[in-house]
Amino acid sequence: MNSFEEIFAAVKEYCRQRLVDATYRAFIERIEPVSFDGVTALLAATSEFLVGIIQTRYRGLLEEGFREILGFDVAVVITTPEKKEKPDETPPVVSESTRREPVEASRVGGYSLTFDSFIVGATNKFAHAAALAVATNPADTYNPLFIWGDSGLGKTHLLHAIRTEILRNHPDYHIVLVDGETFTNEIITAIQNGTTAQLHDKYRAADVLLVDDIQFIAGKVSTQEEFFHTFNALYNAGKQIVLVSDRTPKEIKSLDDRLRSRFVMGLIADIQPPDFEMRVAIVRRKADLLGLDLSDDVAEYIANRLKTNIRQLEGAVKKLNAYRLLENIRPTIGAAQSAIKDILNESQPVPVTVDKIISEVARTYNTTPDMIRGSSRVANVALARNVSMYIIREITGMSLKEIGAEFSGRDHSTVSYSIRTIIDRMEVDTHLEETVEDISKNVRT
Repeated sequence: MNSFEEIFAAVKEYCRQRLVDATYRAFIERIEPVSFDGVTALLAATSEFLVGIIQTRYRGLLEEGFREILGFDVAVVITTPEKKEKPDETPPVVSESTRREPVEASRVGGYSLTFDSFIVGATNKFAHAAALAVATNPADTYNPLFIWGDSGLGKTHLLHAIRTEILRNHPDYHIVLVDGETFTNEIITAIQNGTTAQLHDKYRAADVLLVDDIQFIAGKVSTQEEFFHTFNALYNAGKQIVLVSDRTPKEIKSLDDRLRSRFVMGLIADIQPPDFEMRVAIVRRKADLLGLDLSDDVAEYIANRLKTNIRQLEGAVKKLNAYRLLENIRPTIGAAQSAIKDILNESQPVPVTVDKIISEVARTYNTTPDMIRGSSRVANVALARNVSMYIIREITGMSLKEIGAEFSGRDHSTVSYSIRTIIDRMEVDTHLEETVEDISKNVRT
């Protein structure tokens, strides 16, 4: 069988599992693979009408399927076969109500993010047990629940599992799941547009509030103020709150003391990197999901070399599956060596950009990137500008001249003075030092 045909059959199966039968038969089943160059997948539908529907409604799902099967992004292009002189008959109309089945559980990397799909080991069993207890009896056990740990260890999986389990038992519950950065941006937008009342209604009407990456609200005065009142309103009303972070409350330096004291009122549970047995189990689970026959030797080889990040383990298995489908390479230890090398290269931290730093500083000081880059002398803007220059210098190592060019062409002596100002102030201002530290950690995330 042609390897692309095999890949696309797996992609179609991925789509079939996420659509009602009528929708799948009307659209996805009628697509045929044409060619694949490793970057773009060319697919053919039987009519221009069908092409338009698929492009609009289902191309994203198809690309998601390719990414899941192969482990990397593939651009999907859909056309009609050149040999077709007339379009086929118009496909049956599929109503909005049958277009797509309700998704009961969130999905990432091929997993349904439920408790059943969460692999429990010695390093995460406490956090898993706490999350399950909260999901089983919201607001009756640990409130708030604060889960922390490094990136890629399953914190977000547990957050979504809590959501899924509560909705299964209490379909009438209003659950809000948000990340700290989005919450901050919503606060800024609401203040600018005068819609803070609507924002209050959105969050304070929740039965369950789940917040990922809560560390992003640290140092942002308006955001922390709003979250403080939201937290109090929900907690006093007997609603469940779950927070996830890459640090403990104590380690979020510029977090308001009022919030820190509330975050530790309930239970704090950590997730540590998986041990060897757990890593092997994760590798085998991912291989099974992809239909990849992986020997014990290969599974253990991967588990022995990727020790700190679950996403890397899953990525290595995806690479092996891509080798098998695209190049007919068996999943041997030699292939695993190449897959691990690719994963480690792909997993190198993305260089922190100047734009990212300035945007994070702007959110912290309640201003805008344009104001920071401009000539405003308003106190909070001037401070934000100096902080931006200092962090850019520390993280990127750019020259003073290059940094000045990012700020309306300021000369190197002005940049040097701004950086020195921040260094001097941090020596006597602990809050500023903690704010700068938190901003630096956030932009590196």
